[in-house]
Amino acid sequence: MRKPKMILFDHGHTLIYSPNFLPVRGTEELMRHVRKNPYGHTLEDVRKLSEELWTDHFETARRLGYEARVQTSDRIVFESLGIELDLTPLEAEIVFWNAASPGFLMPGADRMIDYLNRTGIRSGVISNLIFSGEALADRIGRFLPHHRFEFILSSCDYYFRKPHRYMFDVAVAKAGLSPDEIWYCGDNPAFDAAGAHGAGIFPVWFDSDVDKKEERPAPECAHLHIREWDELIRLLETL
Repeated sequence: MRKPKMILFDHGHTLIYSPNFLPVRGTEELMRHVRKNPYGHTLEDVRKLSEELWTDHFETARRLGYEARVQTSDRIVFESLGIELDLTPLEAEIVFWNAASPGFLMPGADRMIDYLNRTGIRSGVISNLIFSGEALADRIGRFLPHHRFEFILSSCDYYFRKPHRYMFDVAVAKAGLSPDEIWYCGDNPAFDAAGAHGAGIFPVWFDSDVDKKEERPAPECAHLHIREWDELIRLLETL
């Protein structure tokens, strides 16, 4: 096993976890930023239309491997109801996300990133996410202010969700490396481990017990299995 030149990370439940995600809290916060509401629509009107879009349309696309975008949902909902916010689309994303779930840093993630910075191992992020890469960069920057991620990729900006290899191919091209010089760390055996393996990247299955909802079967491909970030640091120090 060779030390990687670059390590890529998933976001959710890998670097940051967001328990108790409640969209209604995000919508409530957005409604505090209403600038125009000529038809007098209520929070319930906005919530109902948003839920209809996701349940009847966007979730279908996600199950097929394509990513929906929260900015698209917001545009349809608010414009069709005649509501204007005093926020840019990016600001609205961030306000909604922070209210729906503030998030928490995964234990040891800061030590992992500090280790990569000290040792010169390059890093980046690939996430399946309805929020844009800009919104994700804002969130990661608050929790990991000293990171040196060269890029932060969100699937909603690229249409395809992991495990589709397009997401990984984009990252490899941005890195300017061959796939076998890169490792990818994530918590999902199918999306992360199998997806990375299919693109020729070495998978690290991050099987943390933090806020764990269920046991998942191990990836069927060759991979490294860790349960906490200090394990990976110790391994890298031996290579």
